[in-house]
Amino acid sequence: MLRLVPALPASDKALCDAFLAGDRAAFGVLVRRYQEPVFRVVRRYAGSVDEAKDLVQRAFLQAFEAAQRTLPRLAATPGESAFKAWLFRIAVNLGKNQARDGARWATVPLETSADALSRPADALEALERAEAEALTRLAVERLPPRQREVFSLRVDAALPFADVAEVLGISEGNAKSHFHYAVKRLRAEVHALASANPRAKERP
Repeated sequence: MLRLVPALPASDKALCDAFLAGDRAAFGVLVRRYQEPVFRVVRRYAGSVDEAKDLVQRAFLQAFEAAQRTLPRLAATPGESAFKAWLFRIAVNLGKNQARDGARWATVPLETSADALSRPADALEALERAEAEALTRLAVERLPPRQREVFSLRVDAALPFADVAEVLGISEGNAKSHFHYAVKRLRAEVHALASANPRAKERP
């Protein structure tokens, strides 16, 4: 009996080659493939969701405008991660520029009112999740720039350390070291911030 095997998704390299051969829709496939992880990365630098969405659009627009001159060089690079590393390098640079221009991450206000405490259980759980996210975002903001970059690429974009290193132009060992210290520092920062939050102290 003949069994149909679903076709595997086209690789980044195949899509880049198709785009260079005139298939503009191939770049659209790359956009759909990476728009979510790119958003998660630039969100670390943006002051709001809308600002992050704008950064995502700018990243892909910049990549599209540079594609004709850059993709042939990437095609000659061994491995399958060349396009991904190039794209995230663009995203990180745009995010850093955004932060340098004065943007600051938005944090969720930590509510302490009696009204918040009287809400139904599901609302309280949502509030607690929002508070935890706000504390984590604030803690990540306090990381040294290189640790923040490594942490975001590793956690938000789910890149292997080899790709993180390629994006940032550092060694893989250096990327692992920065991530280790980032995680260690984040744990201490989140604990300190949670201890300073009156509601956190009230919880068992």
